[in-house]
Amino acid sequence: MITLENLTKVFPGPGGGADVVALDDISLHIEPGEIHGIVGRSGAGKSTLIRCLTGLEKPTSGSVTIGGTAVSGLEGKQLRAARRKIGMVFQHANLLDSRTAAQNIAHPLQIAGTPKAEIKRRVAELVKLVGLEGREDNYPAQLSGGQIQRVGIARGLAVNPEVLLCDEPTSALDPGTTRQILDLIRSLRDRFGITVIFITHEMAVVREICDHVSLLEHGQLVQTGSLLEVASDPSGRLAQELIPLPPAPTGLNARVVNLDYGDSTSLRTTEDLIAFANTHGAEASLVAGTIETISGVQVGRIQLALRNSSGRPVSDEGLAGFIAACEAEDVLAEEVDAR
Repeated sequence: MITLENLTKVFPGPGGGADVVALDDISLHIEPGEIHGIVGRSGAGKSTLIRCLTGLEKPTSGSVTIGGTAVSGLEGKQLRAARRKIGMVFQHANLLDSRTAAQNIAHPLQIAGTPKAEIKRRVAELVKLVGLEGREDNYPAQLSGGQIQRVGIARGLAVNPEVLLCDEPTSALDPGTTRQILDLIRSLRDRFGITVIFITHEMAVVREICDHVSLLEHGQLVQTGSLLEVASDPSGRLAQELIPLPPAPTGLNARVVNLDYGDSTSLRTTEDLIAFANTHGAEASLVAGTIETISGVQVGRIQLALRNSSGRPVSDEGLAGFIAACEAEDVLAEEVDAR
């Protein structure tokens, strides 16, 4: 559905200084009907990526293809037609304050030259679809944050796009409203098969809605994969952010290990792992732990303190034996500094 091939965008440096590489040789494929999260800190290149996807920026090199159309090579009327395949949902919705909810939803249809009768029918359909019946004649100042975002979603869907770009649509919402908006976006994907690109910095949102996720850093694609793949790869940055553990406390008088596990091991619970440690020459106690259900599979990260039978830190030999036993069970074990 969406293919980025060696996508690079370079901006001239301010004041004649060194060029700024906003996107650096990014290649990525997003399947039809997928909800794909794009995460990264401020300045990672997320905004530039969106502008390249919508044709607002031309790549310095590489290409953007959406639904078989090379968007990066289009101009004028052809580019405008391609943009109508892409809907946008913004962080603050950017509604026109002087227009009602229904009039805001109608706006892209009016720009597209849609007949008035069709606009009326389509707006009524969208109002019902996003759960705004009874609020269509309200102005933005009369709507809650969640209702405003529902108007934004309806407006993004007005021209029946194939792709919905969501740029931080939940970052200003409370947790309950966030869940409602995520449920709405997921239901729209399931009903219409629309492809969703979800820009966010909230890992809880990624866990809740995304099928796949990509991490941008300094304009580079650092990691990408299905949510389960990246969450099950403890060596990657995304696993550490999706399933975080606090730093190991000091003064434990023990060797502390982080254990990462997924669906490939029979050791599925904290109790299983503690019992496993106890049968391999170490007395274990739980320091911290996080277990999340990712794509229907339990993925966990826990921290154990290991001591010998005398209550002192387990020996180097004992620790090495425990780590090797964990690896044989598809559990990644790594000692952390707890001095």
